Amino acid sequence: MMNELSLTVQDVLARDTFKHARLLAGKNGLDRQVRWSHILEVSDFSSLVNGGEIILTTGIHLQLDTETQLHYIKQLIELNVACLCVEIGVQLSEVQQDIIDFADDQNFPIIIFEKSVKFVDISQDLHTVIINRHYEMLSKIDTLSRKFNELSLMPNGILKILQELQVHFKQDVLFISDDERSYYYPIESKTWKDDLQRFLNDNRAETFEHDVYMVNGEPFALLSTSGLGQDLGYLCLHLPQSLADDFIFLILDRASLAIAQILLRNRTIQERNQHYEDEFVRNLLHGRSVEQEDYQFYLPTKSRNTHYRIFMIQMDTHDSVIDDYNWEEIRSQQAMIIRSLCKRHSIFPALTVSKNEITIVASFIASDQHIKDTNRFTQLIKQIQSTDESAFSNGRTYKFGISSVYQDLSKIPTGYMEAKKVVDIKQSFSFESDYYEDLGIYRLLLLIKDEGYLDHYVEDYLQSLIDYDTKTDSELFETLRIYLECGGSKKETADRLFIVRQTLYHRLEKIETILGPNFMSPLNRIALEVAIMAKRILVKND
Repeated sequence: MMNELSLTVQDVLARDTFKHARLLAGKNGLDRQVRWSHILEVSDFSSLVNGGEIILTTGIHLQLDTETQLHYIKQLIELNVACLCVEIGVQLSEVQQDIIDFADDQNFPIIIFEKSVKFVDISQDLHTVIINRHYEMLSKIDTLSRKFNELSLMPNGILKILQELQVHFKQDVLFISDDERSYYYPIESKTWKDDLQRFLNDNRAETFEHDVYMVNGEPFALLSTSGLGQDLGYLCLHLPQSLADDFIFLILDRASLAIAQILLRNRTIQERNQHYEDEFVRNLLHGRSVEQEDYQFYLPTKSRNTHYRIFMIQMDTHDSVIDDYNWEEIRSQQAMIIRSLCKRHSIFPALTVSKNEITIVASFIASDQHIKDTNRFTQLIKQIQSTDESAFSNGRTYKFGISSVYQDLSKIPTGYMEAKKVVDIKQSFSFESDYYEDLGIYRLLLLIKDEGYLDHYVEDYLQSLIDYDTKTDSELFETLRIYLECGGSKKETADRLFIVRQTLYHRLEKIETILGPNFMSPLNRIALEVAIMAKRILVKND
């Protein structure tokens, strides 16, 4: 049995107080757990029953018509009553066959007393047993908690804790984690690992708490293991049946706490090394020399299919003043979250975390035809955005910038500049993509901007229009921008500007006067579109 300390209907039937009792129906429900006993002689009892009770009755409500009797039994089953005990005698001479058949079908035990019994003696006996076993449970939980804590301080503590659980429950037990190695005991239980991992991935949005779930047709008790506000993994216990009592989950909870302590200690050690990783990544980003062995320590082994992108998260700076004490905790949480989420998408991160910027050398393995596939990074962004903001961003907003794909590590500074340019563009105006390769013409404009040519270019093509708007408080620049975006469609332009067609015609005539009659010729149109894009880049610096 999973738990020798729980009291079942089968155990109750073996008590001396039930020596005159006979099982009438529901023989397949004898493993139902008994939590308490209750003498019940009223018809409206839904508010009086909590579930798990043995109901003792003289059968007064089984004298009525069959339909009423069935409703009475159905209510007991819906309220998860353990079983019904009926005294055959003055109030009821027999239980109808329809009731027996229904109880058998529902595996709901019905016990009859064929001699007069004292319900008070039965209640006293059962309550004494239940209270004593409850005390034994608490004592057992306390003993196991101490054992789990001792094991958590030993080498390979997680596996030893699982072994202790298996010894107690005599069932397969596993610990499944995204970013840590998974554990299982005994060795044969490894066969459940992939099924459990797939089930947890498919139901990632669900919180698994104190319940039994069917995994590939088999019942498992699943319990989330948490620390620092993050899910660290799941403790999974195979069950012989699809029911589990509170005692099972209390033990799993104590084991889960001990496992969480091990994982958090391990992560604390890892985060102590974050300082060295920070320095290594910063040196790479800025093109400074690093030790050759650091490449091997912080980055995955180089291979033909190993590539990387520079992944940047730029935090808003308006409340960047975080005191040093709180910053260390925030920094550790951010690094932990990023590592966990990256590994879910087969991204191997080397990262540096500052108060306003997280930058990741995000390595991944991909075949030639999937090198530029953005799906894994897009999914990573979605999961970062769905993360509890108090744990990750400290309430600040943030923007993403992702470089092109590289393989040569000497290109890391180039990738870093690309990611920064994406963020810069997004701070200037609403640019939808997070990827450098989607910048299009802006890639060239940013290069020209660095050389200082954009101001002159914008002045040559647009300054006369901008000056006219300034003097007359008109909107010719905006009209031209929308007109070009609409491909010269007057109807669409008027609709987007919320003006009548005649007003648009008047503005276009004025634009033609200022820019010349051939401003929509192919070369001039391209020049104006580029100048407008350049103007958007320069606005940030004005």
